Amino acid sequence: MAERVSLILSLPSVSHSRTSPPRMAAFAGGAAVSSRLNPSATRASLCLTSSSRSPSLVSFTSLASLKCLRSSPRISHLFLDQSRAEVRASSGGYSTVSAPKSFASDPDQLKSAREDIKELLRTKFCHPIMIRLGWHDAGTYNNNIEEWPQRGGANGSLRFEVELKHAANAGLVSALKLLQPIKDKYSGVTYADLFQLASAIAVEEAGGPKIPMKYGRVDVSAPEQCPEEGRLPDAGPPSPADHLRQVFYRMGLNDKEIVALSGAHTLGRSRPERSGWGKPETKYTKDGPGAPGGQSWTAQWLKFDNSYFKVKTSDIKERKDEDLLVLPTDAVLFEDLSFKVYAEKYAEDQEAFFKDYAEAHANLSNLGAKFDPPEGIVIDDFSPKVQPEKFVAAKYSTGKRELSESMKQKIRAEYEAIGGSPDKPLPTNYFLNIMIVIAVLAILTFLLGN
Repeated sequence: MAERVSLILSLPSVSHSRTSPPRMAAFAGGAAVSSRLNPSATRASLCLTSSSRSPSLVSFTSLASLKCLRSSPRISHLFLDQSRAEVRASSGGYSTVSAPKSFASDPDQLKSAREDIKELLRTKFCHPIMIRLGWHDAGTYNNNIEEWPQRGGANGSLRFEVELKHAANAGLVSALKLLQPIKDKYSGVTYADLFQLASAIAVEEAGGPKIPMKYGRVDVSAPEQCPEEGRLPDAGPPSPADHLRQVFYRMGLNDKEIVALSGAHTLGRSRPERSGWGKPETKYTKDGPGAPGGQSWTAQWLKFDNSYFKVKTSDIKERKDEDLLVLPTDAVLFEDLSFKVYAEKYAEDQEAFFKDYAEAHANLSNLGAKFDPPEGIVIDDFSPKVQPEKFVAAKYSTGKRELSESMKQKIRAEYEAIGGSPDKPLPTNYFLNIMIVIAVLAILTFLLGN
């Protein structure tokens, strides 16, 4: 079925509250997608323990070792509690044994799941809803609570029906349906990691910055561990600036991160029949991709760039495009003095926006998470690449006149021919230097003697 698209500010279905004003949480949005869940894909997974996970068990030829992996909660009314157990076959039946030590998520499976998510994004155009899914799982974090999982955050609790029914999470069941086949395929990846992996990859695949992510998040195991409703922000509160600060400060984030994260509104659409916000259709959304309709924040609502800030800057100058959506929590970024500094900066400098966004997204994705191993798992190389020193011909000339381009090329060719390069200094031949000094002294002695 076609699903609602919104970003940063989630768009709850109107049916959730007929008497209260429409609400939406200030987080990532959903994409227009179409998918039918295969009921068999949500069964609890029971499989042979792989050699990479437990080589000692597989080596036995007379015994069959089975590992009951995390059960996948069924979508909608078929949600089941997760449980873990490992059993070993014996002549008298099954007996429980201690599970071998393993991390919360398997690094190799994380890498494979990443490629499957990329393919999903290319075919379903579901970038916005994947970002929203990751953000809403992490955005319940309360930094005033120390205990896990009571503190909320990125712990996979959003897979349970009780939390999916929160008004701010309306429509996110569609994202879960899209990811469930990948979760079934890679049972060694936790839901908490899968949600955050999909969110980060969606940003990158839409043209945004690479997010410095780490994985190894532990899942909560029962719906009783879900946070209470009301921790996610609204779109139209009476005092938007105060409301945003109240919610994001509770997470431990600051004004710069609030504005940077809001910039992800460059992706996504809002549908009025489900949220009470936006138009049924605009010139930017009438042809999709995905199910047509809704109102977007930007003209190219599947491209991650800084156009969200540029559009809002033009709105202030009264060149507003009526087909683009502006919510109270959008407008306040250009009205509040502290927010405005960052919003105007990002409108002018996309590189600065990408840098700050990547850092803020990574921070958000770690909120409240319990990692196993404690330091987390990194599947990407984020070490900075050392750039070689640029070749400057003037460094090898003592003349005052500027060298011609042909002369520069000739000097460089000769320099590299004898072992030099921009990132490698020319090796010193100490023996040759000594011989030259002796020869010079001999010549001077001969001339002075005459």
